[in-house]
Amino acid sequence: MQPEASLSPPPAPAVRALSCPNCGGTVELRAAGYTVHVGCQYCGSILDATDGLAKLVIKAQTALAYPEIPLGTRGTLFDVEWEAIGYLQRSQNGAYRWDEYLLFNPYHGYRWLVNARGGWSFGTMLTRVPTMQTFSTYALEGTSYTRFFRGDAQVDRVVGEFYWRVAVGETVKTGDWVRPGFMLSREANDREISWTINQWLPERDVVAAFGVTPAAKVWPPLPHQPSPWGAWLGKGARIGGIALAFLLLVSLLLSGTRWLASEALPVAVDGREQSATIGPVHLVSRWQRVRVRTTVPRLENGWVDLDYSLIDRRNQQVYAASGAAERYEGVDSDGPWTEGSRDSDVSIAGVPAGDYDLIVEYKGNRWSQNDTAYPDGGWMEPTNAPQIVVELGTGTLYAGNFLLALLLIAFPWFVGLMLHLRFEKARKEQSDFAPAASGDGDD
Repeated sequence: MQPEASLSPPPAPAVRALSCPNCGGTVELRAAGYTVHVGCQYCGSILDATDGLAKLVIKAQTALAYPEIPLGTRGTLFDVEWEAIGYLQRSQNGAYRWDEYLLFNPYHGYRWLVNARGGWSFGTMLTRVPTMQTFSTYALEGTSYTRFFRGDAQVDRVVGEFYWRVAVGETVKTGDWVRPGFMLSREANDREISWTINQWLPERDVVAAFGVTPAAKVWPPLPHQPSPWGAWLGKGARIGGIALAFLLLVSLLLSGTRWLASEALPVAVDGREQSATIGPVHLVSRWQRVRVRTTVPRLENGWVDLDYSLIDRRNQQVYAASGAAERYEGVDSDGPWTEGSRDSDVSIAGVPAGDYDLIVEYKGNRWSQNDTAYPDGGWMEPTNAPQIVVELGTGTLYAGNFLLALLLIAFPWFVGLMLHLRFEKARKEQSDFAPAASGDGDD
């Protein structure tokens, strides 16, 4: 985030102690030989340490902001031990403050640990300039970053060592481009332009490394903070796809009906109740769905009431169901019309294995007693053929069960999607280039 520094300096220099010319406090140099300016932790004065002596550059008696990570604290991030040697408190012209810690390792150089609103990032200074793709995007190592912020950053507090000449009030022009997990930051003044890549860090990593106090939930999220639901959605989609494929396979293997019995029955034209027994029927599965389908081929302007009793021959257990077949037709101002179906289809779930009889009780009814279309008083087209066909079969899978299973699989993923969209909406709304924002952007 600051002017470019060597990422791989020589082996560690010895720690040196200097005396602050302003307050007399002892100032330790942990990167002696590389430190240019150092901020006195006691009085806030800026000292020049380029020749091994502490020369007063800016005298200050301001109230110091004490960093949450004390200078000299060591912690391990990305399998490298870092020492906090410098601290900056910065802001956008006094608003939107954030903290930056300069980390040092003699074999890996400098890095930045940034705390903004309780969220942490790990910054690495770049030795190459990202490639501009479009007016609003830059690319680094083949990955695109979208513009997010622009503004001015000023230094409000300085403590510790720095590899450039830093001073309170120093201001640079800033620009930030993001993708989930990373922020590409540019800082420019009248002398130079520097680039930094900031990687979002889970708070638990910083707590484990430097012992910081856990903060409250960061909301709205940081501009480059990845959605906690993003990876979960991808994994959930893969798991859901596997589960869906399994359900489809099961439905292909177990769906459909195996018909075990079929019988044609006459229907009395005088509307009296009738009864017939179909069986015995042998059910072999431990538990099954029994389907009873009744068809009345020539039904017109009437209906048939149907009551079914599936009786276990062994213990006389009764499994009951009912249905109806009804069909109507006529002519009105809009022309001919029809309504209803000549079929009735019912199912009985959870029937155990055994031998069963199906008792069918049925009654034919006609729509109107004064229906001149059927002068014989019947309720359907006159015929001598059987007028009702009852079929009994078994199946192990309801279409409704398949849909229920599908909903149960999809529901958690859908909830995750809603949370992810809410997170992304809150993240993107902070951008200076959000759709609701106005004004022209620049690079």
